[in-house]
Amino acid sequence: MVKYFSNNTDIQNAWEHVVSAFWRRYPNPFSTHVLTEDVVYREVTADHRLLSRRLLTKTNRLPRWAEKVFPTHLARSVYIVEDSIVDPLTRSLTTFTWNLNHTTLMAVEERCVFKESALQPATTSVKREAWISSGVYGFSRPIQEFGLARFKSNQTKSMKGLEHALLNGHGEAAQRPLRDPVKEPLGKAKEAAKTLASVPPTSKPQQYI
Repeated sequence: MVKYFSNNTDIQNAWEHVVSAFWRRYPNPFSTHVLTEDVVYREVTADHRLLSRRLLTKTNRLPRWAEKVFPTHLARSVYIVEDSIVDPLTRSLTTFTWNLNHTTLMAVEERCVFKESALQPATTSVKREAWISSGVYGFSRPIQEFGLARFKSNQTKSMKGLEHALLNGHGEAAQRPLRDPVKEPLGKAKEAAKTLASVPPTSKPQQYI
């Protein structure tokens, strides 16, 4: 079984401003769980679409009941891959994200489409979908319920962070650095980024959107 989540919302701001804020949304005071972000691939296609792949590191705190079940040495950081396509012709930004580690415990895939509203001027429509699954026998259902609750909470923080970037879009960028993680997760994140970036230029990264 897979938990599915979907919602739609409108941002009262022009599409190009929202896309610009999307790239500037970290760091922000609402997403302190995001530790690092690295661009590992970027290309402008012949039809003027911008393809990007980023690697993000986020904290991965377990619920109290899970801490009694799973090993205490389980890594508390999760590595996220984010593929995105910016299409200036259709006025859309499409992203697809998924976690690289802890996938047996819980796998979360998210697809998000930011599109210029056809009904309201200076408005961006956002459709967000998520698929949450777990391969832990006997615990998959509570893990998926926890994952869905956390996803909803992080989605709220994400939107507040985007709004923060929009409000600060015409001023000086925030000077607060991303929270300094411990050396081991940071080193692993850099190694993962190097691995993703080591794909030969002639090979296209796998796109999921």
